[in-house]
Amino acid sequence: MTSSPSKAEPAAETPTQYLAFLVGRDEYAVPILRVREILAFEDATRVPATPPWIRGVVNLRGQVLPVIDLAVKFGLSATVASSRTCVVVFEVVIDSQPTSVGALVDEVSQVLELAASEIEPPPSFGTQVRVEFLVGAALSKGRFALLLDSDRVLTSDELLAVSEASSPPVSGAPA
Repeated sequence: MTSSPSKAEPAAETPTQYLAFLVGRDEYAVPILRVREILAFEDATRVPATPPWIRGVVNLRGQVLPVIDLAVKFGLSATVASSRTCVVVFEVVIDSQPTSVGALVDEVSQVLELAASEIEPPPSFGTQVRVEFLVGAALSKGRFALLLDSDRVLTSDELLAVSEASSPPVSGAPA
């Protein structure tokens, strides 16, 4: 028989891990369980007729991976690649299919362990990111890390553009 916590002893909160990274001078974070891997960024092949926030595509073990420049998506200047610039690969769902997307960031900064009680509501002002992209904010090393809702950073139309950017070119039909 299991015992339930008494009212005097609240159940301990299980912290959730977040991967924190810098875009411009701001720190953002996404749940680490959504992150598939982190890649060093060298260059991406630009795809014609895609939105400016799609930096291009890279080859990830034989698969085409679209890379989104989060700085441009958030209304900042394009990310200037440095030795710390990387691509955070995470999954989003497009038409009920999980799809890998790369997010170009200035650098990965840390892994945060946050309990729900440590997460504040998203700030309604003072950030480049639209509030609907955020699930909250948490204090980290004396400043706030903005927690992104990776499922809402891109709209369904934008996800379609990303999906089309990662699709292999259609070859001509046989005669």
